[in-house]
Amino acid sequence: MAVWPSPAAVNEVGAAVAGVQNLANALVPGLRWTTPEQWHLTLAFLGEVDDVRRADLEARLARSAGRHASMTLRFAGSGRFGDRVLFAKVAGDVAHVRRLADSVVAAARRARIDVDERPFRPHLTLARSAGGHGAAGGHGRGGGAASPDLAPVLAALSGFEGTPWTAGELCLVRSRLGQGPGRRAEYENVAVWTLQGPRRNDRVGIA
Repeated sequence: MAVWPSPAAVNEVGAAVAGVQNLANALVPGLRWTTPEQWHLTLAFLGEVDDVRRADLEARLARSAGRHASMTLRFAGSGRFGDRVLFAKVAGDVAHVRRLADSVVAAARRARIDVDERPFRPHLTLARSAGGHGAAGGHGRGGGAASPDLAPVLAALSGFEGTPWTAGELCLVRSRLGQGPGRRAEYENVAVWTLQGPRRNDRVGIA
């Protein structure tokens, strides 16, 4: 399950990434960058879903979308999971995103679908390193390669401040690993629901 950023937000992140890629590639050989077509906020990772459970899941997700309002978000700064994943942080209605993620995870579990148990942390994955080892929580695995140093790349992106955009849809997304250009993962919407619940006043913060 996911939320897709607006085209304007994608363009802003793309410009910021383009400004640091040469530095990053020189410092971290083998860094694999995601593409703008892949950029989304993952709310939950699901296991295989058969047709019967998918129908149940979609009905539950439709109800979840009806209880949650659209969100104002923006990308700001950068972070990492261990030394394997570089990401853009999410700011704005972060508490709302967390509630939506909790809701869709509950919907999946009630539909008897396996859900990844990693704690939810809203982020936009920008790149992955082939070497090093990830942070606790399963974002990476140990390996024999030397640990890359992502600190200079984080510093270069730390000042990035995107403009606000509206997330108004909840999407059930199918991933096809290694099916896109360059054998990258390819994503497609299976179903989309409009977020149309009542607005709530949340404190704005950075994840």
